[in-house]
Order: sequence, then structure tokens, then C-alpha cells
Amino acid sequence: MVKLYGFPLSTCTRLVALVCKEKEIPYELISVNLAKGEQKAPEFVAKQPFGQVPYIDDDGFILYESRAISRYLSKKYQGQGTELIPTDPQAEALFEQAASIETFNFNAFVAPIVFEKLFKPFRGLQPNEERVSELLVSLNPKLDAYEVILGKQKYLAGDSVTFADLAHLPYGTAFYQVGFADVFDSRPNLSRWWKDISNRPAWLAVKDGA
Repeated sequence: MVKLYGFPLSTCTRLVALVCKEKEIPYELISVNLAKGEQKAPEFVAKQPFGQVPYIDDDGFILYESRAISRYLSKKYQGQGTELIPTDPQAEALFEQAASIETFNFNAFVAPIVFEKLFKPFRGLQPNEERVSELLVSLNPKLDAYEVILGKQKYLAGDSVTFADLAHLPYGTAFYQVGFADVFDSRPNLSRWWKDISNRPAWLAVKDGA
């Protein structure tokens, strides 16, 4: 069984758990207490040298970085559960295109907004509202492009869901919940897509904890 070392509420741990649910992969969560700094303990850093969650132990194979883990599991369990990474060369190229869109046109802006509006207050710090405003100004035209793409197809890589869509869920959900629902809801195609992916049973199973 895959052992997932992570914090149940962390965005990256839940992303890996989401992929496990979609692929019907049994996993054991080994909880890492971030508040106590367990991710910086020598035994943890020996496996994950950056001292970050998550990493997996798959029968002795150690792998960290949530996107790398997700791709590995999606490919290892090809043919089981939801197909998240296509094998046809053109379909895979469209998937890679969509994955790049998520990384550079969504996560690059949404993750720092979530850091300011959610993670900072959790630590007793004040958010930098000027920074949030700057990020939103940059994000909005990116989401306008999403609106165009999703007006032509059901998902970012075509008419089948892929890991590129699911990768939006952990940070996108936090972004939606900290006061930016209208950013999605004001764009009909984006809103339709978001409601689709955010109501998938696999995400509902892990959204409140891996």
C-alpha cells in the first residue's frame, strides 16, 4: 500500500490523496504535524530534503513533490480508475499544454493570494492587500482566457477530465472560499467547469482532509 506522508489539510497532500481516490489506489496517510515542525525532523528530511509535505513511500520507492507523485501514480495505475493522463501523443500533448496553463496562469497567482488571505491570518499575520490586488489584476485576464477555452470544450485538455483540471482544486477551493467566488461565478464557462470538478466524489472525499 502507498504510504502518504503529509499534513491532512495541506493543499499538496490533498492533491495526492485526490489522485489516489480518482485512481482507486489504497493509501495510508502518515500524518506529519507541521505545527510541531515534524517536517523538519532529521528522519523526515532524510526522505524529503526540503522539509516539505508530502512524500510517498511506494514499497520502498520514495518520491516527493505533489505533481510528480500525482503523475507517477496516474501512470503506474493506467487502466485503473479515472484515466488522468492520456497516452495518445496528441491527447497527451494537449494534457501537457493544460498542465502548463494551470501552473503558470492559475497557480502562480492563486497560490500567493491564498497565502496572503488564508495562511498569513492563520499565523496571526496581516495580509498584504496591495499584493492581493496586484495579483488579481494579473489573474483576471488569465481567467478570461479560461473562459474562451472552456466555451469550446468541457475540460482544459478536451472533453475528458485530466490531472490538469484536478490540480486546480486544492488552491482553487481555498481561493473560492476566502472571498473570491465571484471571480469564478461571473464567467459562465469557467463556473460550469469549476462546479463540475469541485463536485467530483473523489474531491469531496478529501477536500476537508486527506
